Amino acid sequence: MGELNIFFIGLVGIGIGFAIAYWVKGTHLSQRIKLTEDEAARILEDARRSSDTLLKEARLEAKDKLFKMKSEFDMETRDTRSELKKQENRIIQKEENLDRKSEKTERRDREISKKEKKLLKREANVEQSELKYAELIDEQKKQLEKISGLTADQAKELLIRAMENEARYEGAKLIKRIENETKEEADKKAKKILATAIQRYAGDYVAERTVSVVQLPNDEMKGRIIGREGRNIRALEASTGIDLIIDDTPEAVILSGFNPVRREVARISLMRLISDGRIHPARIEDVVKKVEHEVDIVIKEAGEQAAFDLGVHGMNNELVRYLGRLKFRTSYAQNVLQHSVEVGFLTGIMAAELGLNQKLAKRMGLLHDIGKAIDHEVEGPHALIGSKLAKKLGESGRVVQAISAHHEDVQPNSVYDYLVQAADGLSGARPGARKELLENYIKRLEELESIANSNVGVTNSYAIQAGREMRVIVDSDVMSDEEALLLSKDIVKKIEETLTFPGQIKVMVIRETRAVEYANK
Repeated sequence: MGELNIFFIGLVGIGIGFAIAYWVKGTHLSQRIKLTEDEAARILEDARRSSDTLLKEARLEAKDKLFKMKSEFDMETRDTRSELKKQENRIIQKEENLDRKSEKTERRDREISKKEKKLLKREANVEQSELKYAELIDEQKKQLEKISGLTADQAKELLIRAMENEARYEGAKLIKRIENETKEEADKKAKKILATAIQRYAGDYVAERTVSVVQLPNDEMKGRIIGREGRNIRALEASTGIDLIIDDTPEAVILSGFNPVRREVARISLMRLISDGRIHPARIEDVVKKVEHEVDIVIKEAGEQAAFDLGVHGMNNELVRYLGRLKFRTSYAQNVLQHSVEVGFLTGIMAAELGLNQKLAKRMGLLHDIGKAIDHEVEGPHALIGSKLAKKLGESGRVVQAISAHHEDVQPNSVYDYLVQAADGLSGARPGARKELLENYIKRLEELESIANSNVGVTNSYAIQAGREMRVIVDSDVMSDEEALLLSKDIVKKIEETLTFPGQIKVMVIRETRAVEYANK
């Protein structure tokens, strides 16, 4: 019984516990629901206020955008209106310009129509005039044929010939004028041509004119000439001023230098050293000094002998030495001293025939190439160099003038100048003087003369100066001065096309008129 009461009491306690728990839970739940409702009401209120604010801001932003769009539209409208106004003004101006142009065009049309009417009238008048002129020309032709006894074709032929002669005359005048105009440029062009020629042929000339060859007994002698570390060859070059070339040429040494006297001294010295066998610097200096003294004596004797042969006396001793130095100088393989002596003889002979001073003429001829003795040391043409040298050493002005004028570097002004020129040309042109075969010489002269004689109007032709100059004599009745100028050009062209020749050939056409009458009693 007691246990049952306890059980019922426990059950009642548990029930009371569950009731209290349920009550507490319900109270707490109600409080939470209330709080939730309050929070929801607050959120809704905040949301309503935010929406109102957003609506206000949206309205304001819409108003701003609308205002901006309105302002932009107004600006665009103003710009469009102004542009339309400008276009309207331009259109108005164009219309005005078109109106003015149309007026001008109308005026021009009226003027053109007037001119067309005038031209039509003129054309009619011209046609009438042409008919009249044609009739007059026919009448004049008939009258001219009656008067002259020539037909129209014959008259045409005469007219054509006259026009041809006139054209040739005008052409010759034009050629002469062009030649005068080109003379200013001739020097520049000639210098350019000379420079090119010198550049091309300098090697051949130097190899032929500026070297001497010394034969050796054997090739072992080359080593002795060179010496230990080259001291012998250096001593020989320093003493003589000449370059020694020792190459693969068997049993030969080449001496190179522009000064022919020094080259001769070096040649003789080397030959003596080879024959003696003692080759060392001290011996080389002694031998060179002795040979220089001997060569000086030979030079002086050669100059004195040349002056003695021509009978030229009273020359300065220094000038005699310069004259003797020409013994070692060649020009186109012709010894210059022998050439000078020949020129002196020829000049004297011609002067004697003319009744001039024979001794003075010989003196001029002998000294005409004296400049070649030092032209390798002084710049300039040898004629001017020689004239300055002769003047310095006391020669007279007439001799100085003849020396400077023998190649026309200075204009000749006396008979003696021309005599020296002629004698110089004769000596150089003599067959064999400059290694030219007689057959070739004669053949070249004949070919030159045949080319000149093949032209109409040529009476005689002469090839002179060894074919370096042509004198062509023409009939003055057949050929005019202008035609003579054209003839000279034609001859030159034929010579250049058909012949091969060195240097240049001067063609001179001579036309003269002679009036001869005889007085009789």
